[in-house]
Amino acid sequence: MGASVFIDGAAGTTGLEIAERLAGRSEFDLVILTDEKRKDDAARAEALNDADFVILCLPDDAAKAAVGMIRNESTRVIDASSAHRVADGWTYGFPEVMGRETVAAARFVSNPGCYPTGFIGLLAPLVRAGLLPADWPYVCHAVSGYSGGGKALIARYEEDRDIAFRAYGLSLGHKHVPEMQAHVGLEHAPLFAPAVVPAHRGMLAEVPLHLSAMAGAGTPDQLRAALADFYAGSPIVKVEADQPDELLLRASMVPADTLTLRVLGSKDGSQARLVAMLDNLGKGASGAAVQNLNLMAGLDETSGLRL
Repeated sequence: MGASVFIDGAAGTTGLEIAERLAGRSEFDLVILTDEKRKDDAARAEALNDADFVILCLPDDAAKAAVGMIRNESTRVIDASSAHRVADGWTYGFPEVMGRETVAAARFVSNPGCYPTGFIGLLAPLVRAGLLPADWPYVCHAVSGYSGGGKALIARYEEDRDIAFRAYGLSLGHKHVPEMQAHVGLEHAPLFAPAVVPAHRGMLAEVPLHLSAMAGAGTPDQLRAALADFYAGSPIVKVEADQPDELLLRASMVPADTLTLRVLGSKDGSQARLVAMLDNLGKGASGAAVQNLNLMAGLDETSGLRL
């Protein structure tokens, strides 16, 4: 008999994809509530307290409320919302950056946001290595498939096929910014410019750099080598050495739980573009949750992932 797993919010996009990755795995037994019981707080509380592992796929306030319903000292929690990503007592669930052992030992794990996964995956190793300054005002441009916006945005895009590009967060202060700043260790909040394109899944996050204006910054080759060294041996994060003239997000993208990083440099080395590509529903959400669950359960981190 496997460890019991209760997905609170199992009917949402992230919850459904987590369940797909866990289907047929003997290491876990999914706790499934009927449609009626999913709306019954007493039934949810029982499931939250009886399960070995709980994965929260809920809005922020509902996720906080669910944690408050856990009355024991044993249930371990992975929160896919943004409610606890910079909260005391929670471990940030980016194993490659925070440490696999740290995630494996944690009781409360906050799943990273999809955009921050690309931003942090690119910048954290380079800032730690002293190849990029922590006090620089970084900018992150990013585009995502519409599935990252939940059921309302999915319906909007599927009903209105005329939408070609949706820039949002224009008032700044996006909810991802605190984790982007905290887990890279930046002095200034990055300027984050997200957008949505008419594809169901897929994501590209870019950090443009004026290296010649940064005191002590590494060259593009040094940045690329540092990332390759940091992620050496990772089955999930890949650092590519190629220098393509274009990168494409395809509407036909199949589910994937990988993260691909590139450092694209100008010929004179004065500028660079750090680029991360991932599936916003994979390493950006459900795949990351399953990776964290695997580690917390003492299993191979790639079990059930789509690599």
